[in-house]
Amino acid sequence: MRPAPARRGREGGAARARGPDPRARGADTRARIEAVALELFAQKGVAGTSVRDIALGVGVSEGALYRHFPSKEQLARELFLTRYAGLAAQICQLDAAEPELEPKLRAVVRLACGLFDAEPALFAYLLIHQHEHLGGVPEAPDANVVEAVAQMLRGAGVPPARVTLASALALGCVVQPAVFALYGRIEGPLAAQAEAIAAAVLGVVERAKAG
Repeated sequence: MRPAPARRGREGGAARARGPDPRARGADTRARIEAVALELFAQKGVAGTSVRDIALGVGVSEGALYRHFPSKEQLARELFLTRYAGLAAQICQLDAAEPELEPKLRAVVRLACGLFDAEPALFAYLLIHQHEHLGGVPEAPDANVVEAVAQMLRGAGVPPARVTLASALALGCVVQPAVFALYGRIEGPLAAQAEAIAAAVLGVVERAKAG
């Protein structure tokens, strides 16, 4: 009499025979779509990028892309809102973790410069396309970079009447060097300029506090 076949555990050969989890495959495809779309949107703009361009870059059909995003415009909006919120949340975390103003500002500037150096396409997309999407950004500081910076400045003692202008000036101290770096007017990693940028931001904030 033949022996009974060995019973397979839940995590054994039977599970492996089914292949990779479809949800994991779907998440990987979605991540690749987002990465390729960011590069193309940063290089060519949203209007200049077709769904076919993105699908070819990912190596999937246009139909497969539409299963993850209903339209190119929805993809562009979601990319902006999620990445913008991610940066805002990191600023809020740094704000909460550091009680002193100067190291707090330096940490935020290093964060921005590091993001630019690590993901220039993402930074370029956020910079170039912000005006198309800022109307859809929530007001909460952990989802809105401007509000995250404003919250930080209020906590540092900037009078309420000066917070908006001080936030604009502080952000400009970071954004304009990044724009120059994008177009090759500043050479080398932006992180090399972080201390000079942080000093400029600190000057803006101290002047706003003093009136």
